[in-house]
Amino acid sequence: LFPESITTEQQSLVLMKRLLAVSVSCITYMRGLFPESSYGTRYLDDLCLKILREDKSCLGSLQIVKWIQGCFDALEKQYVSVFFTFLMEFTELYQFKFKYKKKVPQMDISSSRGEFVTGLSSEDVKQASRLLLRTLYLLLQDLGPLPNDITLTMKLLYYNDVTPKDYQPPGFKEAASPGDLLFGGDPVNMRVGSVSTDFHLMKVRMTTDKKRVRKADSNLIQKNGPTEISHQGLDCEEEEEEESTKINLLNLAFSQEEVIGPEKKRKVSEPEKLPLNSSK
Repeated sequence: LFPESITTEQQSLVLMKRLLAVSVSCITYMRGLFPESSYGTRYLDDLCLKILREDKSCLGSLQIVKWIQGCFDALEKQYVSVFFTFLMEFTELYQFKFKYKKKVPQMDISSSRGEFVTGLSSEDVKQASRLLLRTLYLLLQDLGPLPNDITLTMKLLYYNDVTPKDYQPPGFKEAASPGDLLFGGDPVNMRVGSVSTDFHLMKVRMTTDKKRVRKADSNLIQKNGPTEISHQGLDCEEEEEEESTKINLLNLAFSQEEVIGPEKKRKVSEPEKLPLNSSK
């Protein structure tokens, strides 16, 4: 699943792509969206993972694979900021946030000698990746069942300062409408995990109705989660709020859309919504 070493930007990019693909595959498999034939099997230590493949007999899974590949294109160009997957009209939301880093010497500010520290080790990165996937797997096991008729859609948000106005990744289009995402009931935000290399950072969050989480680890729950997921974005953490404002207001829709904020505009992309039958 992972590159042998993660010391170059290309190896880091491969890892980010695989983590995204495996995570989305895990979500669709654990929520029963596609038949068994749409998945291949891989093992991560003792964890059995189901990976989406291009199954021509299942148009839904084929479409998801194409959308993931579209996100890969935006990742390669370092345009994508946040990748969202929605189920059931925002009853379940999975968020993947990406940041891109320049590899520079880092100063250890806790050291009185001001020593320069080395980058992240490949083994540490792999361990964080394993933990993220295990946590996601366990969280999905604790969710209540979905109804038979559900809808899946995805959205991409971009870093406007580097993304061309006319850019559209393969399989995506300009968002039909902006608008905030409102959760019914009592939403709870779950921190799934994060993986950081010397070149990329990926954070994963999940939001769903509290009633649908049977026995979630309280350490994973983000306190005071918003009932409205709008301009600041779902993943604004305390230590990141100042920086997140530089990325701009986040209005969600699954395609590249110009969303007018107080001072700037925000691009959003989406494909068509995909009706699914979870009884397959």
